[in-house]
Amino acid sequence: MTTPPTDPYLWLEDVDGERAMTWVRAENQKTVGELAADPRYAPFLAEATAIAEHHDRLPYPRLIGNRVYNFWQDATHVRGLWRQTSVADYLADAPGWTAVLDLDALATAESANWVWHGADCDPWQQTRCLVQLSDGGEDAVTVREFDLASNRFPAHGFQFGKGKQSVAWATPDSVYIAREWGPGTLTSSGYPYVVKRVRRGESPDQAVEVFRGAPADVLVQPVTYRDGAGHVLTVITRALSFFANEFYVPTAHGTVRLALPQKCSLETLAAGQAVFQLKESWTHRGHTYPAGALIGLALDSLATQAADPRPVVVWTPGPRQSVGEVAGTRTGLLLTYLDNVRGRAAFLSRSGRDRWSAAPLALPDNSAIELASVEPTGGSAFFTVTGFLQPVSLWQMPHPGATLTKVKSTPPLFDSDRLVVEQRSTASVDGTDIPYFIVHRADLKLDGSNPTILDAYGGFEVSMTPYYSGTRGKLWLERGGVYVLANIRGGGEFGPAWHEAGLKTQRQRIYDDFRSVAEDLIRRGVTSPRRLGIEGGSNGGLQVGVQMTQHPELWHAVDIAVPLLDMVRYESIAAGASWVGEYGSMSNPDEARFLTSISPYHQLKAGVAYPKALIWTTTKDDRVGPQHARKFAARLAELGVTYYYYEVIEGGHGAGANLKERAVTTTLEMVYFTRQLAD
Repeated sequence: MTTPPTDPYLWLEDVDGERAMTWVRAENQKTVGELAADPRYAPFLAEATAIAEHHDRLPYPRLIGNRVYNFWQDATHVRGLWRQTSVADYLADAPGWTAVLDLDALATAESANWVWHGADCDPWQQTRCLVQLSDGGEDAVTVREFDLASNRFPAHGFQFGKGKQSVAWATPDSVYIAREWGPGTLTSSGYPYVVKRVRRGESPDQAVEVFRGAPADVLVQPVTYRDGAGHVLTVITRALSFFANEFYVPTAHGTVRLALPQKCSLETLAAGQAVFQLKESWTHRGHTYPAGALIGLALDSLATQAADPRPVVVWTPGPRQSVGEVAGTRTGLLLTYLDNVRGRAAFLSRSGRDRWSAAPLALPDNSAIELASVEPTGGSAFFTVTGFLQPVSLWQMPHPGATLTKVKSTPPLFDSDRLVVEQRSTASVDGTDIPYFIVHRADLKLDGSNPTILDAYGGFEVSMTPYYSGTRGKLWLERGGVYVLANIRGGGEFGPAWHEAGLKTQRQRIYDDFRSVAEDLIRRGVTSPRRLGIEGGSNGGLQVGVQMTQHPELWHAVDIAVPLLDMVRYESIAAGASWVGEYGSMSNPDEARFLTSISPYHQLKAGVAYPKALIWTTTKDDRVGPQHARKFAARLAELGVTYYYYEVIEGGHGAGANLKERAVTTTLEMVYFTRQLAD
């Protein structure tokens, strides 16, 4: 793959370079100067900050052993506080939290810019955790062992310096780790492909290699699982592409490969089985297992049957269903799934060696349902339930099969009395039915005058479901705005086939789906091009970038967040090479022609009346990278097209590293949409 010689803005790819950062600061000053001068900016920011730091927010639980842990950010704990309490105390109105790790204090003591990236606790005693700390929000992390009994980092605990790495417990005194071990041990995507075992007290150069992939892989990653009966299994996943995997199990006699289809994923352990989800149909031993199904492999014979597994069907989705989350309990399996983009949950139990049965769990209808936390040994679990107009509520299942009870909920953050939610659909260019949700005032006038934001993602099998947003409700819906969420192809709303319909050179279907929803909104009189705006982040940023260049006449606002936009060079930017399975490669002539034809950066043309876009990204984004957004803005400036550009100096692949930073970014977006669509 060669660098196009005509790209005049390659200097903006030098992420932290002095020239590039001078440009960034000048652009930020210009954008913030204009949008912050809007009389709505100050009240919007006050409301967005108050909502972000609201003391009645739901403290999301994580069950570790018999305790509830929570990571909390507010005006006092800007970086965050990891804290814990008992289950009984957590269920009280005002839990008495005990601090575990104060990230603000740690960052101050170490003069570091720490951002919390989670903790993986040992599956035996659950008293030692591998804490991941990021510098400013990057995907690269520093890993340190933390002792929950003493609430400190032990003197001789495991510690691994900054890098894109993954660590999994092997025993209480050893870990498997995939990281950079020296020159040539990272893939072209920037991830590790060599796994070693490190024992407590050993230096990294004493580590023993247990698996090696190849430089052309996306990554190699070890993960350790535990079921409710105490079975522990480490699986090394070798990602050949973003969607194709090989699975290996370390044993006393070497590492054994499991003979499974490449397009599947290990979800959990439950009832003595390793549960996988198939992402493609699989014919094995004369039986065909459909794409999207869950299958189980017996743990007690996993190594001996590695070359000839004997799968058991755990659950098969219907034609309008797809798997959401899967988690093992002491006696079975908890499952969330979508049914026509509506949340459902079930408890799956195993009766006999080869039979699973599903019992639905009673939770509110027309909602998005997620597993908040599961404690596999005891079997207790928490679910969250939410919707566009439903504040998040927490439901407890104290033990498998028990009736679920609502135990906590957040207060309403905006007035929804006059608002309604509808699910509609429209035909795409090829006739495929595309559903979408629309949130609006009950007395909506179909005269084309309603300011409307259309949102979608359309990639990587990510499902877009209803969710409660206080800032969107307060700053947009309360003021008469309309919000639309489209379930276009490329997502996972209807299983693997819905995703694969838009892969690589078939991707125009995704963009046609999005445009078809927009045209349906206009045709119905909900809005008009003058009042219609679109938004999307990451792959969704590519989506709206394509829409801006393919159909500039349809939109008056385009909010492009942490985007991919240069699809000719995306493989050479940040972790771009890892997404060839989704987008295709410039090394393939057919895929190269298609990528060039849709690449927003390359499709900008002189003399076209483009809408005034808001393009924003983050300097610390080491996944997509800020290079795309920078070069797109520079090209617009070259063409004399007005735009807004904003780059968060911290924050990783998102809107900021803490609540205050995210509130600023949200405020800029909402002021922008109001100016472009409502004024």
